[in-house]
Amino acid sequence: MAGADRQQRLRRYWDRHADSYDRQMDFAERRVFRDTRDWICGRASGDVLEVAVGTALNLPHYPPHLRVTGVEWSPQMLALARRRAAQLGRDVDLRPGDAQALDLPDASFDTVVCTFSLCAIPDERRALDEMRRVLRPGGLLLLADHVRSSVWPVRLGQRLVELVSVPVGGEHFLRRPAEQVRGWGWTVEAQDRFTLGIIERLAARKPAA
Repeated sequence: MAGADRQQRLRRYWDRHADSYDRQMDFAERRVFRDTRDWICGRASGDVLEVAVGTALNLPHYPPHLRVTGVEWSPQMLALARRRAAQLGRDVDLRPGDAQALDLPDASFDTVVCTFSLCAIPDERRALDEMRRVLRPGGLLLLADHVRSSVWPVRLGQRLVELVSVPVGGEHFLRRPAEQVRGWGWTVEAQDRFTLGIIERLAARKPAA
């Protein structure tokens, strides 16, 4: 019950911050993330699932011919994502859902995307396992997030920030989802880190067999 209560509290937190989310992300988009959305979305192909789609900030970066499905936990974020899709004239399947328990069939997408969201999903390992489940053999997993820095003084600062950010909004700064994916033994097609090692992006291919 305590876990369910925490999940509901976190959902309410993101609902309250939905209207200001794009403004809060603006500085990071220009100064920290660099070309990450193009880097991620330009590699997507076929049937695409975006997990924790948020306000659909990635949507303008996907090639127009892709078939995109987006899953989002926060109703207010989802409403803004639908508004953005309408403004862009994009036919996108945007639906409510929990990244930790996707209501989707096994092996149903050619590409699975998650950007700057695993940091705030309560059980990120479970979410990654769900992404692996719904990805077709030979499909591509595309991740980008802020992770624990490769510079120790920055890591110390991240640890201090987490003392507030984790209890208040469930946002983590010391995770490294790429390590879990590498542990699966998948083929890593591209990976890099920058901005003092805080931003990491990964393209990993699920085995075809």
